[in-house]
Amino acid sequence: MDDRALLVTAADRLDQLTARTTPGDWRTGGLLATRPEVIAHRDGGTEHVAEARVATAAWITALSPAVGPALAGWLRAAAEAPSVDPSATAVARVLLERLP
Repeated sequence: MDDRALLVTAADRLDQLTARTTPGDWRTGGLLATRPEVIAHRDGGTEHVAEARVATAAWITALSPAVGPALAGWLRAAAEAPSVDPSATAVARVLLERLP
C-alpha cells in the first residue's frame, strides 16, 4: 500500500469510528476531581461516555496517547508548509480549546 492509499485508508477508518462513537462535546465532569467522568453534551442533553462503552472504546483506544507524537508532528509540518492546510488549522483550534 503506498503512502497516499495509507492516508486515505486511515482517514476512512477514523470517519467510520467517529460515526459509531458517542457524539457530542466531550468534557470532564463529576464531583470528585480525582475521578472525573467524561460526559458527551449534545442535542440539549448529556450522556456519560462510560454508559456507551461499546461505541466509545474503539475511539478512545484509537486516539490513545500513542497518537500524540504523530499528530504533533503533522501539526508542525503543516505550520512549515508553503500553504496552510485548513484541516490542520481546524484540528489545532479544537486542541487549543481543550488543552490546558
